[in-house]
Amino acid sequence: MAENEENRDDDEVAKITQFQELTGIEDLDACRNKLVEHGWDLERAVHDTFNEREGVSGVYNESPPVAPEPELRRRVPVALPTTVRNLRSNQRVFRPRQGSSSAAGTENWSLTTWGMQLIILPFRFISSSLYDVITFILGIFRPDPRRGTTDPVGDVENFIREYNITYGSIHPAFYHGSYSQALNEAKQALKFLIVYIHGDDHADTDTFCRQTLADAALIEFINENSIFWACNVNSGEGYRVSQAHRENTYPFLAIVALKNNRMTVLARVEGLMAPDELLNTLQTIKGDCEMFLLAARVEREEREVTRTLREQQDEAYRESERQDREKAMLRQAERDRERTEMEMRQQEEEARVREIQNREMMKVRWREEMSDEPSSDNPECVKILLKLPSSARIERRFLKTDSLKYLYYFVFCHEDAPDNFDIVTNFPRKILPCKPADDFEPPTFSQEGITRSEMLFVHDKDA
Repeated sequence: MAENEENRDDDEVAKITQFQELTGIEDLDACRNKLVEHGWDLERAVHDTFNEREGVSGVYNESPPVAPEPELRRRVPVALPTTVRNLRSNQRVFRPRQGSSSAAGTENWSLTTWGMQLIILPFRFISSSLYDVITFILGIFRPDPRRGTTDPVGDVENFIREYNITYGSIHPAFYHGSYSQALNEAKQALKFLIVYIHGDDHADTDTFCRQTLADAALIEFINENSIFWACNVNSGEGYRVSQAHRENTYPFLAIVALKNNRMTVLARVEGLMAPDELLNTLQTIKGDCEMFLLAARVEREEREVTRTLREQQDEAYRESERQDREKAMLRQAERDRERTEMEMRQQEEEARVREIQNREMMKVRWREEMSDEPSSDNPECVKILLKLPSSARIERRFLKTDSLKYLYYFVFCHEDAPDNFDIVTNFPRKILPCKPADDFEPPTFSQEGITRSEMLFVHDKDA
């Protein structure tokens, strides 16, 4: 149990150190509290800290769960500062080798030069002290404007514009955006982020910009392998990043990359270097640290493959569900169609039955309504011979004064007669108006000109 607690302390100390390196917050308790607020998620805490300084909302919409804090461990152990120094000492720092351009001037100093340096040393000490005192006093009455709220992107754009005016446009491609945006971009692109803090007042700055950063081979290497972010330390954004990296001298470069799922400062390059020396240094750093980005790429590719596979499985599942729904809809539509057809057949059958019943009722009623057939010796008798569509012949005697509707009744009630028919004469051919209706009463035989025996034809209208 004690060993687990110690390992947890070491992990938290490492995260506090990383947080201090990236944000520049000196207060250890403040660093720890910030990490506790973000569930000890270093990347989330760093991004939100920079965004808060820039006056924008946090990178993440939801606050992470706050890690529970054990009752017996409420503060960082007293030995934390020593541990922090030990951890930071493991960070790779590159400085000019002996014989490089920054040391070349001191090798050729003569005894006279050394004597002059010793003579003016007290004056330098006094002037430096007075400068520090005056700066301190001015800082009390007039706070440093770099500490106030600024426009991070505007600071970067102003620096790039001034740099191009002062040193020309031959330099690595500057990233147009804030430091936090550059961190996000490097993380997404899995590239090295080279951070350059530009100090106007340093003696080596002019040489570094005009010679080292203008070297074609160095520019090509930086542009192909990294994102190059730069800003003036005298601007608000540059000052905040400077406080985060706490450089010792200028020119200053920090190489940041994704390591163990968090953006980490892998190396620091301090002091003036010749172009070939800086190129060799960056190549060494790239060779030594490429494994971190390679591991991140492999992990990201595995996640992408897993995500793609999951999406394909989800798509296949959705397609299967869609096909099942379509099949169910087709089955339901077929059942509905069969039910509709069955209902229609049932309705037709019911209508046919009702029609047959109505016909039978009408036959009974019309048979009762018809008068008795007159005798053949009645002078008013008319004998009608009817030829059916089946070639069968039927006959009946009617009175001349009888309505033609009785002729229609006679045919309608015959079992061999069609359901829908007309009675027509042979010559001249015409249809007899014998079918009764609510608004029509058929004429009598004599009114229609039938006064003697005659042969008529039954025409099936549905044939």
